[in-house]
Parts: sequence; structure tokens; C-alpha cells
Amino acid sequence: MQFLEIDELELRIEQLRNKMIETAAVTGLSSNITLYYSQKLDQLITIYQNTLKKETSEILMNRNKAV
Repeated sequence: MQFLEIDELELRIEQLRNKMIETAAVTGLSSNITLYYSQKLDQLITIYQNTLKKETSEILMNRNKAV
């Protein structure tokens, strides 16, 4: 299991989200830098979701093998 990786992704997502919000407050929602952080955040969230999906599949497969 890769819970450390999931925890790290959660931390990075939260940090990037805060950075995006701070930047948007200063430069506006449609500024290039805010949009850049938004795109990076989307990428991290996708990686996070795929990691969770993979972890869940592995847990279910291992559970089925034990039965």
C-alpha cells in the first residue's frame, strides 16, 4: 500500500489550493498565474483520484484472494 504517497498528494493539493486562492485574491480569478495554479491543481487531483482507485482495486483483489 502507498498511504504515504496518498498523504503526500493530499498535502501538496492543499498547499497548491491555498497558493491558488492567495494568488486569485491578488491577481484575479482569470489571471494567467491563477489559471496556471488551477491547471496544476487539476493535474494533482487527477493523480490523487487515480492513486486512490488503484489502491482500492488492490485492496479488493487481495481481499478476494484471501477468501
